[in-house]
Amino acid sequence: MKNIVILISGRGSNMQAIVDADIAGAKIAAVIANRADAGGLVWAAERGIDTAVLDHKGFAGREAFDAALAELIDGYRPDLVVLAGFMRILTAGFVNHYANRLINIHPSLLPSFTGLHTHERAINEGVKFAGCTVHFVTAELDHGPIIAQAVVPVLDDDTPDTLAARVLKEEHRLYPQAVADFAADRLVLEAGRVKRRG
Repeated sequence: MKNIVILISGRGSNMQAIVDADIAGAKIAAVIANRADAGGLVWAAERGIDTAVLDHKGFAGREAFDAALAELIDGYRPDLVVLAGFMRILTAGFVNHYANRLINIHPSLLPSFTGLHTHERAINEGVKFAGCTVHFVTAELDHGPIIAQAVVPVLDDDTPDTLAARVLKEEHRLYPQAVADFAADRLVLEAGRVKRRG
């Protein structure tokens, strides 16, 4: 059984999709937020999942917050840490501590459109396809070995909101599958690339 800790900052819709998937071989050990008003905390607590809040504003800097966050996470003995709308840029020390067991989902087809405003930028660039990417987290923002991607068309009348909604549906399908693949030891990392067994 793999222990999973999920980090959120808001409603945690991807966290909910992962929990609802009831993944074989995976136990959601905790949901941790950096904001006390994160709506996903209530949702997780109602389902009997341990929750915790660690407010980044209570720390002198990024390194101090990340050190305290790692200590909190490690109390749950995680096999995998899942970023599900966790709106903090993590330090290299934190990322390295969880090397090859820290994953994120980004609302673009990486390596395109890293950072914020991905849907608006995709529309402005005139791309015909957008999507989402699950990847192992490295110290470089929105980089790291790609685990899985899903593609959606960009329609002529799309707005950032309509495109985001279409991509989010794919996120809710893709992220639980990636966690399931990790839990089942189907992911193999070789020379910076992720291969899937079976």
